Amino acid sequence: MSFIPDTTTLVQFAIATVILAITPGPDMTLFVSRTLSQGRATGFASMAGALCGTLIHTTLVVVGVSALIVASPMAFFVLKIFGAGYLVFLAWQAITKGSAFSPEKKTGPRISLLRSWVAGLGVNLLNPKIILFFMTFLPQFVSAHDPNAPGKLFFLGSMFIVLSIPVTVPMVLAAERFSAAMKASPRVTRVVDYLFAGVFSAFALKILTAQAK
Repeated sequence: MSFIPDTTTLVQFAIATVILAITPGPDMTLFVSRTLSQGRATGFASMAGALCGTLIHTTLVVVGVSALIVASPMAFFVLKIFGAGYLVFLAWQAITKGSAFSPEKKTGPRISLLRSWVAGLGVNLLNPKIILFFMTFLPQFVSAHDPNAPGKLFFLGSMFIVLSIPVTVPMVLAAERFSAAMKASPRVTRVVDYLFAGVFSAFALKILTAQAK
């Protein structure tokens, strides 16, 4: 099918997605915190909200990028170069500042599943780094001269969400153990940070060297 990227691209994208999914951030902190304080159902509701937010971000970015490809391949090329630079910046931040993961086990009134879903959606939609990330990350896997680029962008965006689920679900199921392990073994988090930095630096280098030829 024309909208499915080649195997090499799919493997590269899958690796990047999994590493991004296991990298601690605001979404993960919310899932684990809500699970610790309110139970698994609340944690899953928050996760579902964040995934819905990711779907919205992905759709908006893909529509915008697809329109840019049609309107100006050169502008799309500039976006990819900017994206490569942004990925290098993210890699540098991962090494120098590390991941943000500080779940709290607070006791308080019961929070409804709907409120938890809204919280997950809000954390995702109100994070400007997410839309900027998708806007610069997804284009690295398509060419402006590919007539099937819009379809491939949608496919990859959907693939990102699907691959994130089996990574985040175990975190909710084993929230207490996961949180304790992350706090007790900061080296594990640093390994994830370096994986993140290495993979995204490689993608940045790939696009820069490819365009230089």
